[in-house]
Amino acid sequence: MSEKDMLHTGTMDTTRVLEDLWCVRTLMVNVGFAGRPDRGDWIMIDTGLGPFRNALIGEADRLFGRPPQAIVLTHGHFDHVGNVKELADLWGIPVYAHVLEFPYLTGLEDYPEGDPTVGGGLMAGVAPAYPNRAIDLKDRLLPLPEDGRVPGAPEWRWIPTPGHSPGHVSLFRERDKAMLAGDAFITVKQESALAVMKQERELHGPPMYFTPDWEHAKESVRKLAALFPEVALTGHGQPMSGRDLQFGLNRLAEHFDELAVPEQGRYVNDNEKA
Repeated sequence: MSEKDMLHTGTMDTTRVLEDLWCVRTLMVNVGFAGRPDRGDWIMIDTGLGPFRNALIGEADRLFGRPPQAIVLTHGHFDHVGNVKELADLWGIPVYAHVLEFPYLTGLEDYPEGDPTVGGGLMAGVAPAYPNRAIDLKDRLLPLPEDGRVPGAPEWRWIPTPGHSPGHVSLFRERDKAMLAGDAFITVKQESALAVMKQERELHGPPMYFTPDWEHAKESVRKLAALFPEVALTGHGQPMSGRDLQFGLNRLAEHFDELAVPEQGRYVNDNEKA
């Protein structure tokens, strides 16, 4: 992994992952900034938690000196869309997402409620308290192009990775095998508050308490592992790269049922485990 530039602003950290990729951690969830500061054109991937709106605006100005061309959402869970409409309106930019996420981003359908019975940690135990209501982005929302292009980021391609949500997507760049995985897989045990605080790198499946479709989640992890990423920025946890990433992701893909799927839970069907 390339050099890291750390900026500490209370509970927000910014890590330079690659020359043109930053991980901005808003308390427990990551936002991606992708683009070259010397060119000024860039995109924001997800928008983190709501209280960090002003901090994100400040980081955007510090790094690029101008707003992003677009916001791309990996999915619409509350911790990935904080202030997305306010940011898009402020900057006058579109928000792109997979069409299968549109019901949750246009006020038509709420996500399933969080499951407190999985994972055995505090973060999972309070899952029913996490917001699951749909938001409405109105005319700011546009569908990702069907051909896999990412508007505003011509080298990147989006990949459907459902399971954690119906329209979840990940981004991949073939040139350097860089991946923005969203919550298709993550690098911290998100169910545990202690693990989240320590931020120790460890490959995990999607957050258990908000994942309703484990069969599709498994297929998505296997699809991403087959791309052999060299560096990955995930929705939760620290960026990972090299052998640790590839070994961990391959192991997760091969043993997904044992490593990622909870033994019981509201959204687990034992008869569907392969």
